[in-house]
Amino acid sequence: QVQVVESGGGLVEAGGSLRLSCGASGSIFSINDMAWYRQALGKQRELVGTISSGGSTNYADSVKGRFTMSRDNAKNMVYLQMNSLKPEDTAVYYCWVAVRSKGYWGRGTQVTVSS
Repeated sequence: QVQVVESGGGLVEAGGSLRLSCGASGSIFSINDMAWYRQALGKQRELVGTISSGGSTNYADSVKGRFTMSRDNAKNMVYLQMNSLKPEDTAVYYCWVAVRSKGYWGRGTQVTVSS
């Protein structure tokens, strides 16, 4: 079994920054892709960005240039640095990790951006 836990959410003013962290533990030999998703109230969950085991990243157009993903393979961690936050970034942010072709979700962390 694999456990995924996010942290780092909170309340921030527009234009501010937050850094989310996500750690995976359990029966892990190696982690393939890792990703961040978000879900705003009343909306569908959407992909924020992905990062491969080699560090290649892809981002949603809405966050390009503002958000940066990184990972520490030795610690099974992935990070999401969020800068220039906007009220429309308010959502629950979820971490997703792929282990042996199976995906695992965390429970999410709330990010609220005030105008």
